[in-house]
Amino acid sequence: MITGSRTWVKEATQLFLDGVDHLDDADFASPTGLPGWTKAHLVAHVHFNALALRRLARWAATGDPHPMYASSEQRNDEIASGSRLPPATLRLVVRHSAALLAEDLAALTDESWLREVVTAQGRIVPATEIPWLRAREVAIHAVDLGIGVTFDNLPDDFVNALLIDVVRRRSNLGEGPGLAAWLTGRAQSAPRLGPWL
Repeated sequence: MITGSRTWVKEATQLFLDGVDHLDDADFASPTGLPGWTKAHLVAHVHFNALALRRLARWAATGDPHPMYASSEQRNDEIASGSRLPPATLRLVVRHSAALLAEDLAALTDESWLREVVTAQGRIVPATEIPWLRAREVAIHAVDLGIGVTFDNLPDDFVNALLIDVVRRRSNLGEGPGLAAWLTGRAQSAPRLGPWL
């Protein structure tokens, strides 16, 4: 498990939920910096992410495979349909699913935490990765809500872990050399990167 992940989940979830509570109903229809997504899409995504990670927690608890999503189409359809829910419903479901995920994770035994599960990207990881997957989602999307939270508001150790994770993922996508050149001051501007993560 990435050190601090369980604490980060709790803190970042609260940060995200507080942000959702600060949105006016009209704000849910406003765009975010994520292409094609309104704030309603963002809140729906965080809700369905909790449900998907609950499936991984069930996998860890029982040993029976429970994939996060049946397909990428399922994930996309959930977000699209969720974005059309009324703001009051979105506020309710995103809070409820976060609480259920926290309960599921708290119930995992030492043996369960060591079981391997498969992420939506197809990576085989121990269940100890689940808190990191959630912390990353809620922290980054708290920033994406556009309610004044920035990466400066996130814990330094979380940001360090996030940088390592993102650079590793970008490198695996073939974007490592350009990032290395820029991050070491050997390029004047950031490289053009693939789709947002």
